[in-house]
Amino acid sequence: MNVLVTGSLGQVGSELALELKRRYGNNNVVASDIRSDETSPLVHDGPFYTLDCRDGTALADIVRKHNVKTIYHLAALLSAVAEARPQDAWDININGLHTVLEVARENGCSVFTPSSIAAFGPTAPKDYTPQNTIQQPTSMYGVTKVSGELLCNYYHKKYGVDTRGVRYPGIISNVTLPGGGTTDYAVEIYYEAVRKKHYTCFLKADTYLDMVYMPDAIKAAVDIMEADPARLRHRNAFNITAMSFSPEDQAAYIRKHIPEFEISYNVDPVRQALANSWPNSLEDYAARVEWGWDPQFDLDAMTADMLNVLSARGV
Repeated sequence: MNVLVTGSLGQVGSELALELKRRYGNNNVVASDIRSDETSPLVHDGPFYTLDCRDGTALADIVRKHNVKTIYHLAALLSAVAEARPQDAWDININGLHTVLEVARENGCSVFTPSSIAAFGPTAPKDYTPQNTIQQPTSMYGVTKVSGELLCNYYHKKYGVDTRGVRYPGIISNVTLPGGGTTDYAVEIYYEAVRKKHYTCFLKADTYLDMVYMPDAIKAAVDIMEADPARLRHRNAFNITAMSFSPEDQAAYIRKHIPEFEISYNVDPVRQALANSWPNSLEDYAARVEWGWDPQFDLDAMTADMLNVLSARGV
């Protein structure tokens, strides 16, 4: 199977592309990003293209040259960056997705597009937010995610494009640093715990958000694309989650390994407002039933793994 990953140098794309290469072979996975990075193995190991996903001609040329049948479309501006640059966020997140869907329609490709818990907004139920509920986001990032879900559904129903996706919660990685999201604190806290045994958090102590560890996030993206399409009722916006916690909860689990760790707070009003508009926790029954979603990491297991990996690396 030949696969194209857009946004392959981003937080999720960089690790997803490597996992896809392990599964399908280096030359069967085409990596692309709007920029290049000579330090990334993706640029040198297998095909890589510097690509603006809004350029339909260039995108179609790559798809045809490599006989791509599946596109993982990960190129997007994240929540905090999108709120600072809303016009760019709409252009990149929506026009980029529309271009990908058009190329997929013309070339018979399936498409994975991630949505987000940001798609709900403050009027949705905060706890165990259902798979299907009201979606009235108050951030540009959330608006683009709802629009993306609807656009993917349209292309599936109108043109038969095999579109699939999940609503990611915050994603925590021990490999790639965060890139402008509201949940960046949940990654930064581990790095600072190892480096300084202290972290200053930009969200309030009791702010609960859903999270998933990167190995589970990658597994979700691959598993849903390999799932039997006959079982998929929701397709483009499956709730997934693995854990829900606050900064204080996270700090407590870190102290199990680093007893002297301390956390303080300097709240960023923009990111706090974004977090306040999102669910505390998601209900992910549909994903578990329709394609077997089963996360392997909870907060305890993730914290132990993060600290072990970062300590061994000497960050």
